[in-house]
Amino acid sequence: MIYSVALLSSDCHWLQEAAGKRQDQGSPATLFLDGLPYGPCHGAEGECSVSAKEQSATKGTRLITPVASLQVMTLNVHKGFNVFNRRHILPELREAVTTLSADLVFLQEVIGEHQKHAVRFHDWPSVPQYEYLADTLWPDFAYGRNAVYPHGDHGNALLSHYPILQYDNKDVSIRDTEKRGLLHCQLDVPGHSGVHAVCVHLGLRQGHRLAQMKLLCELLDTLPDDKPVIVAGDFNDWRRQADHVLTECGLFEAFVHHYGHPAKSFPARWPLLCLDRIYVRNVSVRNPRALSRKPWTHLSDHVPLIAEICL
Repeated sequence: MIYSVALLSSDCHWLQEAAGKRQDQGSPATLFLDGLPYGPCHGAEGECSVSAKEQSATKGTRLITPVASLQVMTLNVHKGFNVFNRRHILPELREAVTTLSADLVFLQEVIGEHQKHAVRFHDWPSVPQYEYLADTLWPDFAYGRNAVYPHGDHGNALLSHYPILQYDNKDVSIRDTEKRGLLHCQLDVPGHSGVHAVCVHLGLRQGHRLAQMKLLCELLDTLPDDKPVIVAGDFNDWRRQADHVLTECGLFEAFVHHYGHPAKSFPARWPLLCLDRIYVRNVSVRNPRALSRKPWTHLSDHVPLIAEICL
C-alpha cells in the first residue's frame, strides 16, 4: 500500500493518513509499496520536500498543509474486462486500485455508459465506470468522452484526492478514424497554486501518434511555464518515438529518467511492449514502478505504472 502523506510546516514531521498511524515527533516517515520501503521524505537532496515559499503559506491566521508529493497511477482498464474480454472484472479491479491509495489515477478506455453490457452482466455498475472505481477514496473525478456509439461511450478519466478546479477534453482524433482525446485537469493541491494533469490515449498508427503528440505540446504551451505538469496514459508508443517529440515541450519520462528506458506494460501477462508512460515537467520523480505481478496481470491487457511525483 502507498501511504498518502502530508508535510506539516517547516519541521518536516509527517502524517501517515492512509494507515491512520502516527509517527513519533522528529522521525521521518517511511512509505511502503507491496511491502517494500518507499524511502524517507525528510527534505534531503533528491527527496520530496516542501519549499520555503510553500512553507511560508503556513504562517498567518490560516494553517495550510502543503503537499510534498503525489502518488500517481496510470492504467488502461480495457473497459472493465480481462484479456480477450473473457470476463467482466471491474469489481476486482476496483478492489486492487483502492489498495494502492494513489492520489491521482489516470484511466484510459473507461466506459461512461453501455446499455448492452448493463443488461448482459449482473454485476454491471449502475453508475459510470470511473465513478464506480472512484468509490469513496477519490472524492473528485473528471471524464473525457472520446468514442460514442449507439449503445454507449468510453474515454479517459482522472480520479483525484484533491479538488479538480476545471477540466477540458481536447479532441485529437485524426481524420475521424480512432476517437482519441487529451483530458486536461487543473487541480487544487494544498500549498501549490496550480497543478496540471493530462490523461492521454493516443492512436494505433505512428503518423497519428506523432500528430497527436504535437497537439499535446500545443496544449502544454498554453500552461504557465513554472507550474507542475503530469502527463500520463496509454501512448501506444511501441516504437519509442515519444521522447523525441515531448522533450521539446519540456517533459521528461519517469522510467526513462530513472532506468534509461520506458517500462514494459503490454501485454499484461508477459509485458514486452512499452506502451504506457508517465511524463512530467517542473517536478521530480521517485520510485517509478510497473506492477507486473498478480493481481494486475489478470485485471487488464495493460499493467499499471506508478510513481511518486515530488512537487
